[in-house]
Amino acid sequence: MKLSLFCAPLFACTLITSAAAQVPVAANPHHEQLLASPDARLAANKKLVYDFWREVFEGGHMELADKYLAESYIQHNPNVPTGRAAFVEFFAKVATAKPIEARVKAPLVAILADGDWVTLSFVREYDDPKNPGVKYTTTWFDQFRIENGRIAEHWDPATRR
Repeated sequence: MKLSLFCAPLFACTLITSAAAQVPVAANPHHEQLLASPDARLAANKKLVYDFWREVFEGGHMELADKYLAESYIQHNPNVPTGRAAFVEFFAKVATAKPIEARVKAPLVAILADGDWVTLSFVREYDDPKNPGVKYTTTWFDQFRIENGRIAEHWDPATRR
């Protein structure tokens, strides 16, 4: 009886630790499904943001920014300036134009749209600070507000560098 009283809490701790272990974040390879919506406006907003990400952000084609970004584009990332011209100037220094891919290359988890809001969520992989040589995954997001068919505003969880 005494042994079972000792083992029960130990067993419970093992279950709690196992239950609390992280499930790795996984990308969704079905981009067509992520872009789909029975609401034509939501589908168009998703496609606008998706194509901006592919062509301008990943492709580095800053000459296409005016197709996607409002001139008065508001940036909430503390490392990137506000305004379409400022966006182009900033990313032209760090981005090199390359062939535009048919699909977003970053590991997309979801594309969510509600009215004029679109959120892209991605898998992010980092080094585990508690376990050298081990990686872990988490989720990153980029959120956009659409106005008059262009991206008017952007948020992400970036902190000042």
